[in-house]
Amino acid sequence: MAFELPKLNYAFDALEPHIDAKTMEIHHDKHHAGYTSKLNDAIKGTDNEGKTIENILENLDMKNKAVRNNGGGFYNHRLFWEVMSPDGGGKPEGELAKAIDAAFGSFDAFKDEFSKAGATQFGSGWAWLCVHKGGKVEVCSTPNQDNPLMPEIGCGGMPILGMDVWEHAYYLKYQNKRPDYINAFFNVINWKEVSARYAQEKEK
Repeated sequence: MAFELPKLNYAFDALEPHIDAKTMEIHHDKHHAGYTSKLNDAIKGTDNEGKTIENILENLDMKNKAVRNNGGGFYNHRLFWEVMSPDGGGKPEGELAKAIDAAFGSFDAFKDEFSKAGATQFGSGWAWLCVHKGGKVEVCSTPNQDNPLMPEIGCGGMPILGMDVWEHAYYLKYQNKRPDYINAFFNVINWKEVSARYAQEKEK
């Protein structure tokens, strides 16, 4: 089965005013669609055909630029849409909140660390909150469409929150003011979804 572009669980304008409708439309229908199509082309007729995206990325030949870039782009954006919500914002609760406090000292300290990871990523890339077996969490960043699932990235664990800091994620509204976009992103984080992912992954 070929990979399919996932549908959004909300309208393009649902994250306004934090993320504008036109950016969401182009980001999903053009960029994510492009990664999906090119990923299918890259794995057609290879050993990767029929595998899950997680399996492909965890066993990736990092020299295979087509699968690396488009597989990462497919996976990263699929996560990105799911960890945002029109009802987002606020703070996590329960086990994830405790894990964040244990790792960073407070939610505000985590917010600073995550924001810094996104703001200081040179050029295009992503900021991540990842969970390791046992429940420890960490923040890291990756360039381009790389992610923590890939080998030799130096950023381990399972990503449960990802923030896209490519210019196509924010430039129409924020231009070169990436920190303003990052600050706005916290208003749409779906902590219920992130917490569910934390609970699932920490037991693996």
